[in-house]
Amino acid sequence: MDVIKSKLIKVEQIAIQLFDEVEKRNLIVGGKDEETLNKEIFLLAKELFGIEKHWHKRIVRCGENTLYPYKENPPNRNIQKDDILFFDFGPIIENWEADLGRTYVLGNDPLKLKLKNDIEIAWQETKKWFEQQTTLKASELFEFAEHKAIEYGWEFGGEIAGHLIGEFPHESLEPGNYGLYIHPENQNDIFELDDNGQKRNWILEMHFVDRTNKIGAFYEQLLT
Repeated sequence: MDVIKSKLIKVEQIAIQLFDEVEKRNLIVGGKDEETLNKEIFLLAKELFGIEKHWHKRIVRCGENTLYPYKENPPNRNIQKDDILFFDFGPIIENWEADLGRTYVLGNDPLKLKLKNDIEIAWQETKKWFEQQTTLKASELFEFAEHKAIEYGWEFGGEIAGHLIGEFPHESLEPGNYGLYIHPENQNDIFELDDNGQKRNWILEMHFVDRTNKIGAFYEQLLT
């Protein structure tokens, strides 16, 4: 395993520990609003791992807000006792970027539990398919992820299905240039090396939504 990949896996494992600790401490409860939970997770990250910086905005979304893609900023909502919610955090750890997304369900609503379960399985199936490829356009990976949502009876809610990840700050492009995103307009090979001849590392993110019932789920972690 190369050094960069090992560092990215290490910081991702720390992010996973953070999310696990949020559950252990029962921070996800009905009656609390998204902004409060967001701040609690931020403070917990600082307490446990000394994390104070995040390379993108921290997201906690519940209820109807789970329909919104990353770029939107829906109004703060209160978590309900039988709610569905997701986290999307990008902590910087030892100058390396993590990016993790998870969905949680309070209560036993079968539709919400199915949505959470489906997106987790679909993410793993997409990763398995990806690992069988030797060349692959980013647009083709996006299409595969989009079709996974349909296969499970949902709609794909994101404008992208992933992006580059690396040492902070990672490579960046001008707005409107999707060359470093898993986007339907990106025709570049995802296995293409960077300008320094190094392998790029990618995040796979999947966002499934049910607009009729106004719920969504999100799952994100390292792909490569």
